[in-house]
Amino acid sequence: MWPWEHLGVGYLLYSLGCRALGRDPPSDAEATVLACSVLLPDLIDKPLSWGLGWVTGGYTVGHSLVLAVPAGLGALTVARRRGAPRLGVAAVVGYWSHLLGDVVSPLRSGGQLGFRRVGWPFVERIPYTSDRGLERGVEYLRAFLSEIPSTDPLSFVLLYLLAPGVVVAVWVADGAPGVAVPGRLLAVLQKRRA
Repeated sequence: MWPWEHLGVGYLLYSLGCRALGRDPPSDAEATVLACSVLLPDLIDKPLSWGLGWVTGGYTVGHSLVLAVPAGLGALTVARRRGAPRLGVAAVVGYWSHLLGDVVSPLRSGGQLGFRRVGWPFVERIPYTSDRGLERGVEYLRAFLSEIPSTDPLSFVLLYLLAPGVVVAVWVADGAPGVAVPGRLLAVLQKRRA
């Protein structure tokens, strides 16, 4: 899945979960924690593989259930002890939804569930033809662009127009949480310089 797809799936799961439980929509802090945690598996594994060449493939320690389960339980525990349990839930929903998305995403192209993606170190990762740097990213982009013309029109509308539109509509209905965070961080940095 692409990063924006992971963000959309994670946000929908968290926001709709809040609604289903009768809770307030996500706060700025929750949306920020969710966004960071939903991207965390790729921020761990892609540099280790593509940048440093230390691991084979982009699905290793960051995508592993061996790390995800204790990390999620730890996040819940720490957040609860600090009086912010919803931040822990946001972290878990973000991280685990990323893994779930990577497991089910092969179904979109007629493949099978990708359980091997979350099985490190118990499953061997088959190396890509190119496993380093920009070259790997370009291969992903080429594959994505080559699939678009062969995608049936209904799937294209659902996946690339309707689904993102639903995510944006829910996010806006929630008050666009997280949008003010970069401005606040910049203000803090500017104060420190002064």
